[in-house]
Amino acid sequence: MKLMQLSLFVENRPGQLKGPCEALARAGIDILTLSLADTAQFGILRVIVRDWERARDVLKKEGMVVNVAEVIPVEVDDRPGGLAELLGTMEHEGLDVEYMYAFAVSPRGKASLIFRFEKPDEALRVLKQKGVRVLQAEELMAVKGA
Repeated sequence: MKLMQLSLFVENRPGQLKGPCEALARAGIDILTLSLADTAQFGILRVIVRDWERARDVLKKEGMVVNVAEVIPVEVDDRPGGLAELLGTMEHEGLDVEYMYAFAVSPRGKASLIFRFEKPDEALRVLKQKGVRVLQAEELMAVKGA
């Protein structure tokens, strides 16, 4: 199952993260997880919400440039070596990970990671074929607030 992730460019100066967060809050949209990567000049804020289309529209209405990307939520054993094993499988299968970050809350006592792959459909097929548990959006969305 793929999730849709919203990405926004934000200037790398004080107060710039507040704008998108406030816009989503005013619209009653809860951020389920996020990631921020920065450079000297700008940052990329990546967010996952339940209703990504509505969130995209809210942010665009506020004048923000929003990109949408497909990402894949993957369950990982929450133990030493769990992530290393998963990454080994991905490397062996030639999957190119563009970036990854943790999902804030995880079902079933496991770790949940969000991966962005160069070829998400191929990655999804390979992960399932290798027995990696790809999470359903409903599982992740239901855990928030539990």
